[in-house]
Amino acid sequence: MKPIYPSKEPVNRSKLRLFMGKLFFSWRRYFQWYFAGSACYAATFQTSQLPFKVAEHQTPLYRPLRNVDMWLQENKVINLKLAAEKINGLVLKPGETFSFWRLVGKPTRAKGFTEGMVLNNGSFVPGIGGGLCQLSNLIYWMTLHTPLQVKERWRHTHDVFPDAERTQPFGSGATVVYNYIDLQITNETQYSYQLQIRVGVRCLEGEWRSEQPFTHTYEVYQSDHLITQEWWGGYLRHNVISRRVFDLENNPVGDEIITENHAMMMYEPMLPGDGSVG
Repeated sequence: MKPIYPSKEPVNRSKLRLFMGKLFFSWRRYFQWYFAGSACYAATFQTSQLPFKVAEHQTPLYRPLRNVDMWLQENKVINLKLAAEKINGLVLKPGETFSFWRLVGKPTRAKGFTEGMVLNNGSFVPGIGGGLCQLSNLIYWMTLHTPLQVKERWRHTHDVFPDAERTQPFGSGATVVYNYIDLQITNETQYSYQLQIRVGVRCLEGEWRSEQPFTHTYEVYQSDHLITQEWWGGYLRHNVISRRVFDLENNPVGDEIITENHAMMMYEPMLPGDGSVG
């Protein structure tokens, strides 16, 4: 049976309600980190690499984005370098949980973070620490190709650019906002995993490494892709992200749904590629 997708009009909330909501969820996150005790958060780093690479990916640092000043992308790279220093070499031991924001911390000017690209209601605006979603997107995508379990992931609420040059399925990223919209990954295996992050000349590069060689491979794919025109005049885009699991002889051993995505489209459907990429 195909999923029944929601059809909701965008909600405009008052600044007071947004402020109070952010305050509540931020302090709830701090309580979870430091007092709840329900999770053991990863905090061990090592410079030597674990021997086996189990997943890798890279994404370009600079993209030809329409109506986005290049200085925002240059500042984004500065922010990515600062965040990568907080994550590179992390060892995720059995039973531990990776928390993006617990490791990176709050991006502030005092720490060297600059105004980068922040997605706000479907458009890009300058914001301190902007652009870190590229790092969370990369980590999330790599994790889907490992036995690690995604404990918390938030989808992007807007589909900003047409599919020109898109190499991954729509909705295969993970947005982050300090500190209540987090990316968390749990290691439920019996082996340690290590996260390697590097900001290269042209690309953001990442690897998950492990104590043992990989025993399965993964294929992430989308299904039930649909664009709907809503009664309030806009368009919503929907899909289901799943993954197939194969053994080392390429025999299928599993097929599971990862998540459903629903996003407001910020461009007209069937718009030809215009050089913008998402």
